[in-house]
Amino acid sequence: MSERVLQHFLDTDGRLHTIPSKHAKLLVVLDHLAQSFEPGRHYPEAEVNAILERAHPDYAALRRYLVENQFLTREAGVYWRSGGTFDV
Repeated sequence: MSERVLQHFLDTDGRLHTIPSKHAKLLVVLDHLAQSFEPGRHYPEAEVNAILERAHPDYAALRRYLVENQFLTREAGVYWRSGGTFDV
């Protein structure tokens, strides 16, 4: 299901053309976006914004969704990956 969901919401360049409204589909997209962040690395907010803006112009909404759904953790303006699937 994950690949099918991603195919529906990503264009050929890998950019997100629509943010899913259904929570289950949003989680698939957020997991995909979380892969852009290296585990164990801390990111300033400006860098998070730049990474997410490459995927969709509404980077603030994506950042909020990533934090709310525990893919990223934020503390004192610094973010780090705290969820999503990891390669073993």
